[in-house]
Amino acid sequence: MRTPSILLLCILIGCGEEQEKSEKLPFISKEPIEFSGFLNQDSISVKSETYKGKIWVAEFFFASCPTICPIMNREMKLLQNFYQKSMPKNTIQFLSFSIDPTHDTPSVLNNYKNQLCESCPNWDFLTGGEQQTHLLGIQDFKIFAGKDDEAQGGYAHSGAFSLIDKKGFVRGVYNITDFNGLADKNEVLRLKRDITKLMKYE
Repeated sequence: MRTPSILLLCILIGCGEEQEKSEKLPFISKEPIEFSGFLNQDSISVKSETYKGKIWVAEFFFASCPTICPIMNREMKLLQNFYQKSMPKNTIQFLSFSIDPTHDTPSVLNNYKNQLCESCPNWDFLTGGEQQTHLLGIQDFKIFAGKDDEAQGGYAHSGAFSLIDKKGFVRGVYNITDFNGLADKNEVLRLKRDITKLMKYE
């Protein structure tokens, strides 16, 4: 009489394991992201090791962007505020890489950040070499970024955020702006769910 009960228990445990596996995020990158040679908005030299052990949410933008960047950064600000209150300190890091480093000096980025939020300790705005930054976005963070004289502001880039786990692997890319240039709240919710998965299962 016990055999069916044991079998049922094993099936239930197996289902639980399969469900847990399904909750884990795929690996979008084969290697962990490494970068160096950047300055943040306070003119402090930073590299990937600076943010070691944290979950990252990253974007590629430029301060004079007249189109999707303000929308992206409003969403980033909402995320930053939410996780600053709900997550333990030093758990998550927001990174905004400028694709126009000639204009976006640390002082420009400092002013830009202060206009968005006066107290965002876990959100850094980074500037470095232009070609290096564009390649970093495309090859490592899986976000398109490049110079385009025909685009407004002279640069073209994706309105996406990348999610990177604590070991530096890309685990998701989220199109925060839709085809109309508006915020895609479904993608923001998907990002939030995936951050929760990283916290729970990784």
